[in-house]
Amino acid sequence: MRAMILAAGRGNRMRPLTDTVPKPLLMAGGKPLIEYHIERLALAGVRDIVINHAHLGGQLEAALGDGSRLGVRLRYSAEGEGQALETGGGIFKALPLLGPDPFLVVNGDIWTDCPFVGLDLAGGDLVHLVLVENPPQHPQGDFALDRDRVRRDGEPRYTFSGIGVYRPELFAGCAPGAFALAPLLRRAMDEDLAGGRLHRGHWYDIGTPQRLAQLDQWLLASGG
Repeated sequence: MRAMILAAGRGNRMRPLTDTVPKPLLMAGGKPLIEYHIERLALAGVRDIVINHAHLGGQLEAALGDGSRLGVRLRYSAEGEGQALETGGGIFKALPLLGPDPFLVVNGDIWTDCPFVGLDLAGGDLVHLVLVENPPQHPQGDFALDRDRVRRDGEPRYTFSGIGVYRPELFAGCAPGAFALAPLLRRAMDEDLAGGRLHRGHWYDIGTPQRLAQLDQWLLASGG
């Protein structure tokens, strides 16, 4: 399976940190956030990874190179400085690099110990989403989980972790440009083509400098 790490966001809530450094290169526990994802993907046997970028992307490519230092092959989907295509549009643009088979996508601005081993699609599903318990900053959640099926409505509700497996057919009919991923996920749910699971381990949404500092302290104290 190939994977994509979403790294194109401007990170406005992280300013001034992201004025000079792209968010995925911010440090926590002694290493850039994005390297945790790359290392965990490599441990899961995922060696072919695409990274999109639109803000200070040259820094990402300079820091990570071709991925050989981390035991993977990295390729880049450049969207252009200040021209981020949102999640849906960014994945759509990268489809030629991701190939015809299902692929894994991970948000670049989270930290998690979720094991990527075993994440896959069931039957004819278009998506498989990893959900987590609702964090304090998002108490209402995003979707409901009915055993292994993800629904747009229902209880209990959980938060989408930013980790999912997608079939390229999810993007059938889409056109180049900026667009959100959420409407495509909800359409798959309405057609009962969305599976999922709940991850009860550690997960952090690094949305503010304060949460980055908390993660940094926790990683240093726990040994990562």
